Amino acid sequence: MQTEAQEAAEMLRTIADDRWKARFKMETDITISSPTCGLLKGRTVDISEGGIAAMLTIEVSTGEIVELSFTLPDGPVTVCATVRHKNAFRYGFEFIVPNKASETIRRTCRGLAVDQTLFAGLKT
Repeated sequence: MQTEAQEAAEMLRTIADDRWKARFKMETDITISSPTCGLLKGRTVDISEGGIAAMLTIEVSTGEIVELSFTLPDGPVTVCATVRHKNAFRYGFEFIVPNKASETIRRTCRGLAVDQTLFAGLKT
């Protein structure tokens, strides 16, 4: 049986692991459905298995739960996410897991990892 301190440490370790998942450059249109702002349009910057970053021109509150719709190489996906951080017009969204698109997102990240590694190797 874990103590409260052990449970807290495990939670922090999990959060840190999620935050440091590899990110891969991916630019595509994204639609954000916000309960407070309605439908917003943006453009993605990068993606990881745990979340996605996007550029938006309208402010969304951190902590808000939104629905994201964007297209991956395997097709369109819709996922729920939490707005985790904002830096000027760039927003970070953490996917709420598990979700139906988790495997599609995982496959996309693995494919991007291979593509971006090969591309980086060609540049050197």
